Amino acid sequence: MNVEEFDYDLPESLIAQTPLKDRDQSKLLVLGRKDGHITHKHFKDVIDYLEAGDTLVLNDTRVMPARLFGLKEETGAKVEMLMLTRIEDNDWEVLLKPAKRIKVGNKLSFGDGKIVAECIKELDQGGRIMRLHYEGILEERLNELGEMPLPPYIKERLDDPDRYQTVYAKESGSAAAPTAGLHFTDELLDDIRAKGINIAFITLHVGLGTFRPVSVEDINDHEMHSEYYQMTQETADLLNQTKKEGHRIISVGTTSTRTLETIRRDYSEFVAVSGWTDIFIYPGFTYKAIDGLITNFHLPKSTLVMLVSAFSSRENILNAYKEAVNLEYRFFSFGDAMLII
Repeated sequence: MNVEEFDYDLPESLIAQTPLKDRDQSKLLVLGRKDGHITHKHFKDVIDYLEAGDTLVLNDTRVMPARLFGLKEETGAKVEMLMLTRIEDNDWEVLLKPAKRIKVGNKLSFGDGKIVAECIKELDQGGRIMRLHYEGILEERLNELGEMPLPPYIKERLDDPDRYQTVYAKESGSAAAPTAGLHFTDELLDDIRAKGINIAFITLHVGLGTFRPVSVEDINDHEMHSEYYQMTQETADLLNQTKKEGHRIISVGTTSTRTLETIRRDYSEFVAVSGWTDIFIYPGFTYKAIDGLITNFHLPKSTLVMLVSAFSSRENILNAYKEAVNLEYRFFSFGDAMLII
């Protein structure tokens, strides 16, 4: 299958640069998973498509202020570092800009030495493994020195960093937000619970996979980057009970989806587990975990467009995207949402 089959035309003016004032006032395109039927709503109406006994699965990862600006100790040259994934202890996979001059043994200084990063391994495409040296607690140093790592297609300044966090964000460790969850408010979640709909949490820390484009023609040749996930016993029990009773599991976002499908693939049921997933979902994949999906509109030719195409069909998804463009929906991280059910 060729990556060009997942391309679509998107005017740059439709790439949302700032979040809406009210999270749940985004548009919501409701897509029939099988028949491709389209209905246009607002996000707060999502509750009308959920039934008592269903379980909504949210990713509670929290975005770190993981973009740092500093200097190369040896030369004083300016450098930008985006922290992606903790490998172990204080060793992190990062993206550097510019990267070509940073070799093993080089050190970078941030905040006049409050964080010093030593290169211990070179990776491809600007990646490096850096060992961090600092006093105190890393999260406190990042809160002091770091910036929120907004995607490169967002050019506007974000006045309130919390708008790039979900209202239920808890487990720090992501380099990007699970953006389908940005539409929920505490009030909407309360209304959902009051209707008898369960809410469960998993964690997947979003890393390099979000930033790396598909650079091969045949999607079968694309290699996904591993990302850390975990599921608690409480969530596993609730999801197994939901399945047993014949109710639906509705995944919020592609990150939740990849976690749920990884666990069902590997264990045939939901279990309390943590690990790393590089699952790549594209048409031909058989879904075993989810019955519905809430998601944003994704970049052309991205692995995320492939994932949602696998849940419905490529034709249904591209037709829905075309209609969303015609009706001037807002796209990508701060954009509008889609419910596939």
